[in-house]
Amino acid sequence: MRVLVLHSHPVEESYGAALHRQTNESLRQAGHEVDDCNLYAEGFDPVLSRHDRLIYHDYPDNTELVKPHVERLQRAEALVICTPVWNFGFPAILKGYFDRVWLPGVTFELVNGKVKSKLQHIRKVAAVLTYGADPFRAFVAGNPPKKIVKRVIRAQIKPFAPVTFLAHYDMNRSTEETRKRFLARVKSQMERF
Repeated sequence: MRVLVLHSHPVEESYGAALHRQTNESLRQAGHEVDDCNLYAEGFDPVLSRHDRLIYHDYPDNTELVKPHVERLQRAEALVICTPVWNFGFPAILKGYFDRVWLPGVTFELVNGKVKSKLQHIRKVAAVLTYGADPFRAFVAGNPPKKIVKRVIRAQIKPFAPVTFLAHYDMNRSTEETRKRFLARVKSQMERF
């Protein structure tokens, strides 16, 4: 299966980078073809410009500035998001990726005023996330990243698609042991993805 891995952590020698490496390694070990989309390393521009917004609904013109990313998404059979959670949301570069690449005509179309998914080729979704907050604080805040992965993205591909959600909460008080345990969990889950 061709897996598009979206990675958005800016520090190469961080725990987030280790999770990214483990995710890719485990997916390859399981026999998947990995398309590693490291947004920072690739210099992805997350800014939805005024021009981008003016042509937002004009397919295929809306894809011109992000065509390579659109093509990668269209070839994917599965999607894995590997990112930290900042202020109960995705980093701006990842949010910008969704704003600029998940466009009308690419990921959805409007049919009689209703959204129809164009991502039926993506059969599975996974997320490997780190949170500074503990699970209770994330819950009280509504845990937007979890809802985006398990509800919004799932609905945009297939409402009953399998979703693997892995989160290391409370990174502010993590220990070497908690980080090792989560890395092992990521390895195990991605090898079964």
